[in-house]
Amino acid sequence: MNPRARRAARPQKMNVLYIDIDSLRPDHLGCYGYHRDTSPAIDALARDGMMFRRCYTPDAPCLPSRTAFYSGRLGIQTGVVGHAGTAAEPKREGVGRSFRDRFEEQGLARQLQQAGLHTAMISPFGQRHAAWQFYAGFNEIHNTGRYGLESAEEVQPVVDEWLARHAGGGRWFLHVNYWDPHTPYRVPLAYGEPFAGDPLPAWLDDEAVLARHRRRAGPHTALDIAMYDDATDPRHPRQPGKITDRAALRRMIDGYDTGVRYADDHVARIIGALKKAGVYDDTIIIVSGDHGENLGELGIYGEHATADEVTCRVPLIVRCPGGPRGAVDDAFHYNLDLAPTLMELLGGEAQPLWDGQSFAATLRDGTVSGRDSVVVSHCAHVCQRSARWGDWLYMRTYHDGFHLFPPEMLFNLAADPHEQRDLAADGGHAALCHEGAWRLAAWHDAQMQTMARTASDVVDPLWTVIREGGPFHASLGKGQPGVAGFHRYLARLEQTGRADGARQLREKYQPRPPR
Repeated sequence: MNPRARRAARPQKMNVLYIDIDSLRPDHLGCYGYHRDTSPAIDALARDGMMFRRCYTPDAPCLPSRTAFYSGRLGIQTGVVGHAGTAAEPKREGVGRSFRDRFEEQGLARQLQQAGLHTAMISPFGQRHAAWQFYAGFNEIHNTGRYGLESAEEVQPVVDEWLARHAGGGRWFLHVNYWDPHTPYRVPLAYGEPFAGDPLPAWLDDEAVLARHRRRAGPHTALDIAMYDDATDPRHPRQPGKITDRAALRRMIDGYDTGVRYADDHVARIIGALKKAGVYDDTIIIVSGDHGENLGELGIYGEHATADEVTCRVPLIVRCPGGPRGAVDDAFHYNLDLAPTLMELLGGEAQPLWDGQSFAATLRDGTVSGRDSVVVSHCAHVCQRSARWGDWLYMRTYHDGFHLFPPEMLFNLAADPHEQRDLAADGGHAALCHEGAWRLAAWHDAQMQTMARTASDVVDPLWTVIREGGPFHASLGKGQPGVAGFHRYLARLEQTGRADGARQLREKYQPRPPR
């Protein structure tokens, strides 16, 4: 079918609802196989639409991911790969900048406007990260005002009012942002403990695993969930400061899963409102997130801290009017592939600088139209890039975020989905490590060639992060913990039975003594 015929076959009226649940792991949703009943509303949506098993943010965590999504571009191109410093801001366009910048002219929200949709956002995210590019192209911005510490009951009244006013009139795109699975776990205690009687994930319910995790050094490890210590906050009683026993582990996992279920309850309210307004069948409904969450993987808890499967894979459930029902897609996708996909479905145009590839054919009739591999990056807690293909994850570490990661790691995710056995360490998988390194090098060469043609510089922002002192959340410069804080953390490691980790970190980083 040619593009004009496809457009003619589309519904004349189509809205788009994008439900963005921060830190949402796919494998903690029922439709992705989780054993707990965390997501009945999202599961029902998956049965009425399509579930994508291999969707990834190309750049984690929050700020790089959402910038990639709305710009339609990879972080290496926009320059936004971190949480502070130069690499937390878009690259300057220089003399080529017009009256408006590229985010306004070519961003997804602007293209949705061009396609005739009224664009609205209910999220505090732009202010949380001073990410003003996040707002480019929106007709309405409803900042819920607590920098991402909102619980769903604070967000929902704004959503309810907006839908009551607008759901049945005109064509619209609405972005709704829930935060409840993000630390600190903030679901009201009155909600109860919905998973008190449910077993923990089997792989974690093993004392040998927990004992190994308690020996690890690094921020957000089992004894340092608050990043560099075990502090707790009485305002957030669902979250522990450290995991020393099964009760604390349960508190951690239950806190996260309760956040997922609480957000899901509010997804159900939105679906009910769309049906009441008579627009459910005319609305593309997308449920996704900005990144996942380490919950024990690589020894890290309650943080989206690594360029791996658990941080960079995101859920993607799409209900498209007239599309397949109860379908599952196993091709690789980036979250930024949604930009050209939506444009094709809505009759708009993909933009020349976008890095995304449309999978509209998949949503129309199930045709496979994905990638054969992806590359993911992280430069806020660590500096890492990883290649993901087949069953394999190859991770390259440039700054270990004080976790003492080796320069390269390799995981077979089919056999080891929680990344417990680094196959690069035994030297028996050299060919696969070479393939992973080749994939990263080929990707990087292609990105630098694109940059040389289209950008005002030829700078890889990952190296900007390292030059400016390392990732913001593991920095001896202006970020966390700084030199003095690093020395305090070394002392803490020694006081908590992890002297070997303190020694290795001291030898590796050799910071100046605090004044």
